[in-house]
Order: sequence, then C-alpha cells, then structure tokens
Amino acid sequence: MIINENIVLSSDGTPIAFDQVGSGSPLVLVHGTGADHTRWSAVLPHLSQHFTVFSLDRRGHGASGDAEAYTIQREYEDIAALAKAIGAPVDVLGHSFGAACVLGAAPSIPNLRRLILYEPPMLHEQQTPQRAELLTRMDQALAEGNREEVVLILLTEMLRVPLPAVDRLRQMPAWAGSLAAAHTIPRELRVSDQYGANPEAIQAITAPTLFLLGSASPESFRVTTETLNTWLPDSQVVVLPGQQHSAMLTAPDLFAQEVIRFLTD
Repeated sequence: MIINENIVLSSDGTPIAFDQVGSGSPLVLVHGTGADHTRWSAVLPHLSQHFTVFSLDRRGHGASGDAEAYTIQREYEDIAALAKAIGAPVDVLGHSFGAACVLGAAPSIPNLRRLILYEPPMLHEQQTPQRAELLTRMDQALAEGNREEVVLILLTEMLRVPLPAVDRLRQMPAWAGSLAAAHTIPRELRVSDQYGANPEAIQAITAPTLFLLGSASPESFRVTTETLNTWLPDSQVVVLPGQQHSAMLTAPDLFAQEVIRFLTD
C-alpha cells in the first residue's frame, strides 16, 4: 500500500521510501550495502528516458524506516511490497547485497517481468578469522562514532576497491548516504549469504535475467555470478570491461547501455 507518493508500507508496517522519476515501463532499483537511493544518481538521467524508475531506500537507509529486529526476509518483503503497489509488470535491478534481496523477493513478485543482478554476494560466505576481525573492527568503529571507517573497511579491505576509485566515490553525492547507512553494514554482511539457503526457490525463477559482472571485480563475484547463471533457466552474463563493483558510478554510460539493451530488446 502506497500511503503517499514516496512511501510504501511493507508487510510488517515499516515505511519504505522511494524516489520516482522518468516515464515508461516501471523499473525498480535496489541498492547494495552502505548506500541509499542516491547510489543510482549517475545513471538516472539515462534510465529515466526509457523507464519510470523507482529507486528505493532499503530499510534502515535514507528516508526509509527500520524495525528493532532485523532479518533479510524483511528486505524481500519490502521489495515485493513496492512491486505490488506498482501493479504493472515490473523490472527489478539489484546491486550487490541488493541483488541478494532481489533474488529472495522474486518468488513473491507475481508481476515480475525481468531481472538484472549486478554482482550478488557469495552464495557460501567463508567465515574466516580475517572476516570476523573486520566485522569486529566495524562494530568498534560504530561504537566510537567513526562511520567513515566502517565504509572504508568495506570498500578497501573487503571489496578491494582501489584507493583512486575510493577517492572518486568520496566526491560523489552517494558518499553521504554511505556514511548515514554505516550502521547497517555489519548486520547485512553477517547475513549476506542467506539468500542462497534455498537454491530451489532461486532455480524456480523464470523471469529473463541479466547478470552484470565487472571484468576487474574480485574472483568471488565471478564464481557466484557464473554459479547463479547455471541455476536460472533463462539468464545471461554480460561482462563490463575494465569495471569493478561500482560501474553505475565509474562508468554510468556503459552501465545504462547494458540495462537499456536488455530491458528493451
């Protein structure tokens, strides 16, 4: 149920905010960890020429509400609630953890037309001592009020984003959203592989699906993408040359071109 032009209520009553621009068939954008709807600012001028774009703030991010208890299943319900409120056949694009949420939501979206998934997290996250230490450092940084440190640990030590690229990200409007959402990063990382707990549900997704993969992204994204591509009955992989995990920011023309091609083909 949409209670005003920019808020939909999820099934648990949490208000989920979204930004709406453009005209054409509906396209829902679901951002990843440490972001909000402004993650898509660089590609919106391209996409809004072809689609009515709904960029949501996931729960705990941007203008959306949150609940005291967190589970990834609530994220699935949030996306499904927005798709249901739109009503018309809808395309959904998810990035990183947002792609995991989209895969979990897909079986509950009867009006789903097509999917685009950009580098979902690992299906079976390796809970190594190194990863545990990084999460502990994030918790400590949050306790000290150092939100930027949490974001930097995610980008530089987990995702291996080169420092020049991190410097570029700092200059973009989405950086403020990353800092504001820093408290959600550890909780999402701790459940990032739960979307793969039910392979049968993923394998039952029949919507045509495009996987986007950066040619310079970490190996884990390639392995996960290729595995998921074998699971889905109607899917394809497009490699973005020279890109890593944030092509919507670093190569918005290329990113938008592939999205538009797939959705209008």
